[in-house]
Amino acid sequence: MPALPQGERRLRLLHIEDSDLDHQLILAQLQRAGLSFEITRLDSLAAVEAALGQPWDAIISDYNLPGFSGLVVLDLIRQRQLILPFILVSGEIGEDTAVAAMRNGASDYLLKNNLARLAPALLHAIESCEARRARQESDRELIKSKQQLHELAGHLQTSVEMERAAIAREIHDDVGGSLTAIKFDLAWIARHSDDAAVQQRVQSALETVSSAIESSQRIMHNLRPAILEQGLLAAVQWLAARFERRTGIPTAVRSGDEVQPLPAGVPLVAYRTAQEALTNVSKHANASRVDVELSMDGGVLTLEVKDNGQGLAPGDLSKARSFGIRGLRERAATVGGWVDMSSGVHGTSLILSVPLRGVIHPFEDDFAEEDGAGASGAGAQSEHDPSTWGQL
Repeated sequence: MPALPQGERRLRLLHIEDSDLDHQLILAQLQRAGLSFEITRLDSLAAVEAALGQPWDAIISDYNLPGFSGLVVLDLIRQRQLILPFILVSGEIGEDTAVAAMRNGASDYLLKNNLARLAPALLHAIESCEARRARQESDRELIKSKQQLHELAGHLQTSVEMERAAIAREIHDDVGGSLTAIKFDLAWIARHSDDAAVQQRVQSALETVSSAIESSQRIMHNLRPAILEQGLLAAVQWLAARFERRTGIPTAVRSGDEVQPLPAGVPLVAYRTAQEALTNVSKHANASRVDVELSMDGGVLTLEVKDNGQGLAPGDLSKARSFGIRGLRERAATVGGWVDMSSGVHGTSLILSVPLRGVIHPFEDDFAEEDGAGASGAGAQSEHDPSTWGQL
């Protein structure tokens, strides 16, 4: 006989039976087995329905009862989604009925003229249901843990973007302002001095300051993509043009219909996805061409970055420290989107999909696309830098 669950605890049993004699037979069998229990007998459907709201270790039920059957009780248990051991006992139960009862969730069935197996069946049913409850609780805890990790990842992404914006503002306001002021002062000195040595030192200093301004602007672009103010399409075109100039890999950007204004947060997620995908291409793909496609169809924004490189090995995405794609997936989830990736002998394709209805923006308004998307390609192909400080 199986061991009593949780030590020698006292079992709380519900017996659904209209015959007092049969009830006494059940009591005798349980007492003979040495079980510690308290048992309640009910014989009306209304009383059974009310009793199902109480905690029970198990239910033992006759099949034929006044006005209802044991299968009706099983249906009530299933409707309430209770994980409860149910032993069906009957004096005249057919095989078809027994099979139907087991399919509906009965733990076991017994004949009243052979109750020797009652106690072992009861304990086995209790153990099975407790194991099932433990699995469900573990599943709930796992889901809760995953949700908490997802929320933490989203919070970290938000914090990173907010910190990037703050640093970019400080660079623009403090460093940029100071460098521009120095550049104006050097230009003033150059205009008011005829000394050749001074002119030479001024020109050298101007070149150094100009280089520092360019470096600051590049850092600002990486921290906070101000080009997004011109629209997502223009930002992606500008990003692709920079990638092509830096790597020498031909990069084409295609767009379907005009991309409509997007909910706040979505342009930044799409921009960062394209940025990470192009970075991965330059590092790992060994590609000779990249195609970027941006479209919005059926209320879903889709961004695809595809290369013709060597593709990924089967285990690349499961590496312990492979955080790039995982980070993109977490970032996409902050706006209700997802990232799909496929790779083969003909290259790699990364696709970001974001349903645009009900998007909640987790980032600051600094990243909102206020001027609307769908900008023409001219803005992206030009050398205009939206972070540029005053020119001399």
